[in-house]
Amino acid sequence: MNSTFSAKDGLGGELVPPPDKSLTHRALLLSSIAEGRTLIHNPLDTGDCRSTRRCIEELGVILKESIKPGERLLEVSGAGLIGYREPAGVLDAGNSGTTIRLLSGLLAGLPIYAVISGDRSLAARPMGRVIEPLRQMGACIAGRSDGRFAPLTFLPGDGLLTARSVCLEIPSAQVKSALLLAALKCSGTTIISGRIDSRDHTERLFQYLELPLVREKEYLKLEPCSVIPAFEITIPGDISSAAFFIAGALISGRELLIRHCGINPTRLGFLKVIRKMGAEAHILEVDVNCGEPVGTIQIKPAELKGVVIKKADIPDLIDEIPLIAVLALFARGSTTVQGAGELRFKESDRLEAIARLVRAVGAELILDQDGFTIEGGQALAGGIIDAGHDHRIAMAGAILSAGVRDKIVVHGIEAAEVSFPDFISTFRALGGEVE
Repeated sequence: MNSTFSAKDGLGGELVPPPDKSLTHRALLLSSIAEGRTLIHNPLDTGDCRSTRRCIEELGVILKESIKPGERLLEVSGAGLIGYREPAGVLDAGNSGTTIRLLSGLLAGLPIYAVISGDRSLAARPMGRVIEPLRQMGACIAGRSDGRFAPLTFLPGDGLLTARSVCLEIPSAQVKSALLLAALKCSGTTIISGRIDSRDHTERLFQYLELPLVREKEYLKLEPCSVIPAFEITIPGDISSAAFFIAGALISGRELLIRHCGINPTRLGFLKVIRKMGAEAHILEVDVNCGEPVGTIQIKPAELKGVVIKKADIPDLIDEIPLIAVLALFARGSTTVQGAGELRFKESDRLEAIARLVRAVGAELILDQDGFTIEGGQALAGGIIDAGHDHRIAMAGAILSAGVRDKIVVHGIEAAEVSFPDFISTFRALGGEVE
């Protein structure tokens, strides 16, 4: 689907972002192995999260959904830690890397036969970093290229894995979470060290449920656990979705107030960057829900200046890098992003997609293997942007229209449904026009 975006009066006002995608996945998966009935308020209902729902239902988990004005509620009757039913067919993770990687941790070692796959994009994404440590724990897993790519086949085990010490060389919340979920079934103490500096939603949920997890700066230590208690959680707004309209407000000189938004410290990298660029970002009215901080964010624009984003900064803003590129076009001086090579293994080669996005509006950049440099102040024009089935590129392209005089056409804007199903209506509500 092609849509034309413009925002001659800018984008600003008040926003309640869609529910957090990362937290919705984790709430669904943990509730699926819990004992008893879990209540998930305000879950995200998009393609990726529906993939997780379908998979756990195929594994015998019972879900009941109720929808009232302003509220969506999921009731999940868990199967227990090793109680999944053998699926009759192939589990379909769709386009969701979170689904296939985290579910791999839950399927590893279970006394069932299961195959999980996804669409063409997912089949091209690397799985070896998850599969190899799971094999070291004793799981019998096969797959394309010796398990480096989906489809993945899990052969029956005895429901018990062997504890290991695993050192992560690359920060990845998906890999870390998959190993933590698998470690629940281990016979001894599992230690995960190395690059554990990624999103910590799984660790926070574990601690909220009083699971035997010890968190230190250098490592995570988890003892075996036989019972996961049912719980109740309200999913806050997704700061990665809010970030699109934060960028839109900044490049159009408007203020923005974001309510009921998750403000997990491992997700605040984008706010740190825009402050460094000169903008004001204030966090107000902080509360805590199931170990997750929630609050209101107030954005005030200012003249932006270029910055250098280093490898150590990347884990806390991995999803917002396309928006850094957008802001860089309107900043004074140059902006450089380093150490973001992980973006080449997202829904698309996101670094190449960022380069196409920038060039589509008449600008240039220096692209290298793990980052880019953009000089601000280049002459920009409207253009045609091909999202390439990548939701974050689609929305970043639309947001660019808030800073250029001409309209921007986005090919494939429907990709936004993966994380922000109401993106177009929100764009209009905050002052933009969509044709």
